[in-house]
Amino acid sequence: LDRCYREIFLFLLLPRTVFPKQIGRVAIVTGGAKGMGYETARHLTSLGMHVVIAGNSEEEGLAAVRKIREENIYMCAILIYDLFYLFIYLYFFTVEFQFLDLSSLKSVRQFVRMFKDRKLPLHILVNNAGVMLVPERQTEDGFELHFGLNYLGHFLLTNLLLDTLKQSGSHDSCARVVTVSSATHYVGLSAMFDPQVLLLCSWGSAQSKLALVLFSYHLQQKLTAGGSHPAQLVKRPVGVGGCYLYNGQRAQSSIISYDEDLQAQLWSFDFSLSWVDMTLKSC
Repeated sequence: LDRCYREIFLFLLLPRTVFPKQIGRVAIVTGGAKGMGYETARHLTSLGMHVVIAGNSEEEGLAAVRKIREENIYMCAILIYDLFYLFIYLYFFTVEFQFLDLSSLKSVRQFVRMFKDRKLPLHILVNNAGVMLVPERQTEDGFELHFGLNYLGHFLLTNLLLDTLKQSGSHDSCARVVTVSSATHYVGLSAMFDPQVLLLCSWGSAQSKLALVLFSYHLQQKLTAGGSHPAQLVKRPVGVGGCYLYNGQRAQSSIISYDEDLQAQLWSFDFSLSWVDMTLKSC
């Protein structure tokens, strides 16, 4: 409660024009129940978006939904002087939880199928969820956990939702794919995209983060070549596409992440993506 009052006080002091209102737009945030994912979901909700928190813990997800809703109610009580703003908060600032286990390609397909069945648009997809330095284990599909969850799960999720993103975006207001990587991608090596090496958990985390950057650049190329509106970003959305951002500023990612041959090679990587390709066709 104290934190909420502090943020309300800051809200009243600071300009409201940092980000425009996003009434009627829809976002999906993976791993949105805690950490940076939670803060992202909370802020997008405060802008008027309908946010779907996607995660593998129903208890944590529902707790995050309740907390965001409570904070918005407190905000409404303070902002009652602005009746229009109060109306927006009460009726349009919505958030929900939907189960998604990114380490299971089957779960990814089920998540997308349920989302598409609701006929909702999708304007922002935030690929945020991830694990780091967990004990060595494999996903149910046989991939090293870091690589399977951090990269392959998001690769499949993004591709299955691309048609919805394309339909929801426009020239005036493009849809966005925001992919969260980390500085660990700088120690990733191109030679390490090997089935045997990826089974080593000590390399899996760095390789998965490098794969996300490579994937982001290649996806942007594909979207641009196809004339689509979704813009692909790494790190944070600031109105541009196909670049690496750190703390809101353009930064240079690792040298090998700009290797277009490596980007294309990863996209069609037989060890992982042959399974994913079949999954794409079956959804």
